[in-house]
Amino acid sequence: MDVRFPNIARFLLALYFCLSASVLCAAEVNVYSARKENLIKPLLLQFQELTGTSVNLITGKADTLLQRIISEGQHSPADILITIDAGRLHRALQANILLPVDTPALRNSVPQQYRDPDGNWFGLSLRARPIMYASDRVNPADLSTYENLSLPGWQGKICTRSSDNIYNQSMVASMLAHHGKEYTLAWTRGLVSNFARPPQGGDRDQIRAVAAGQCDVAIANSYYLGKMLASKDSAQREAAQKVGIFWPNQDDRGVHVNISGGAVIRTSKNRAAAVALLEFLVSDAAQQWYAETNFEYPVKPGVRSSEMLTRWGQFKADSLNLYLLGELNSDAVMVMDHARWK
Repeated sequence: MDVRFPNIARFLLALYFCLSASVLCAAEVNVYSARKENLIKPLLLQFQELTGTSVNLITGKADTLLQRIISEGQHSPADILITIDAGRLHRALQANILLPVDTPALRNSVPQQYRDPDGNWFGLSLRARPIMYASDRVNPADLSTYENLSLPGWQGKICTRSSDNIYNQSMVASMLAHHGKEYTLAWTRGLVSNFARPPQGGDRDQIRAVAAGQCDVAIANSYYLGKMLASKDSAQREAAQKVGIFWPNQDDRGVHVNISGGAVIRTSKNRAAAVALLEFLVSDAAQQWYAETNFEYPVKPGVRSSEMLTRWGQFKADSLNLYLLGELNSDAVMVMDHARWK
């Protein structure tokens, strides 16, 4: 999906982004992004075209970019950090590199649970982490909640990533927020005892393992299944077609969700342009681009999802404020260590 606007809409958008944050349209903005270039650059180019603001992009691993900004200190050229997972955004906050911002556009576009309470970071896209199951071996009627995956009936049937993966750490942090430490430790131990194999690989590997019969269910971010279904690689498509999505906890708290997010760097030399870019990234067109291109859900309410996401059906998402995932990250890691989640 190309992010394009009718001529009148383009003019109005350009005027809005230039004036709302007092941006000089000849300014520049430097973006440090943990998102791969093809998943962010088209939007940055559109912002550049709309406003005349020059956008410079540096991509890299999330933790590497954070350490780079810290080491650069006052001399960092970074204006915006775009990264994945609320846990990593919290790490950036703890490092004291983020600048709180507050604008009507950001408040009105990003629901409260998907942004830092003090405006230090904002969600840009929504990521669901449901249960994936083997369509030929598992009756979805036998699935219900994340909690039930720790029951003995799932012994030897579950695949997932390692405990050092931030996605799993945030999932356990959400369990801590809802259930407390004692229950979460017992749940995590039960889940680990049901692993079909030692944790290994990424989310795509868990989906492939389900398709290959190495396990019956896996916990993985839904957009990975979308990417596999849309892949030019026939082996990925064939594997993904053997796997179904189940939205757990629909009768209580809802599906565990996370975000990709953005934040203005405290030492930014181009703050107005940085804020304007954040506002653009939560505009309707940018939000729809996320859904069409990366199969993530719009963080902004009311934006139309892609055809594939629509086929997967609607679901109730956990309403937990995601800043708690970062606050509870160290406790989650401790629980996973005690449960011997490798």
